[in-house]
Amino acid sequence: MTINKCWIAAAGLAGSLCLSTAALGQATSVPAAAPKGAAVLSSAQVTATVTKIDLKTREVTLKAADGHEESLIVDKAVQNLDQVKKGDVVTATYTEALAYEVRKSGKPGADSVVAAAGAKPGEKPAAAIGQNTLVTVVITAIDPKAPSVTVKGPEGNSQTFKVASADKLKGVKVGDAVDISYTEAIAVTVEKAPKK
Repeated sequence: MTINKCWIAAAGLAGSLCLSTAALGQATSVPAAAPKGAAVLSSAQVTATVTKIDLKTREVTLKAADGHEESLIVDKAVQNLDQVKKGDVVTATYTEALAYEVRKSGKPGADSVVAAAGAKPGEKPAAAIGQNTLVTVVITAIDPKAPSVTVKGPEGNSQTFKVASADKLKGVKVGDAVDISYTEAIAVTVEKAPKK
């Protein structure tokens, strides 16, 4: 993830922090049991320093280590903005993971869960929001020469995917179900300016 994309994600999270306390109370936790099988995980982090803050307009200017500055308007739902001071360090971490497991039977389907949490009143602003999507697809064709599999999704759509190695297709048959779990999360924390 590039710095600019991370800034966009951080700005998006600032918008996501609009979640009211009632909405946070209704958030559901992400299911603990993700499919077992191959998994891919990636994470990117960007850290910036608060260079300006205007509590009346709620505009915060952040400066990255490379000197790039970005200003954003923080939504009024973010309650602890008055705790943020010039020099404080903001860290945004974006993480995504993909895992899959092949089962001998199953029907196409999809489910998604969102969870969120925020700082308590009086604390430095902090928030995390994540989404876990579980999709089940059914294998409709296998090409061991390519190697690839074609799957049918929950809406009846078909798509062909390359497989890293034909060895991964051993024991896999047309009609098998594949559970695919995709999780993405972003967390933002604010820490006091480091002492000099």
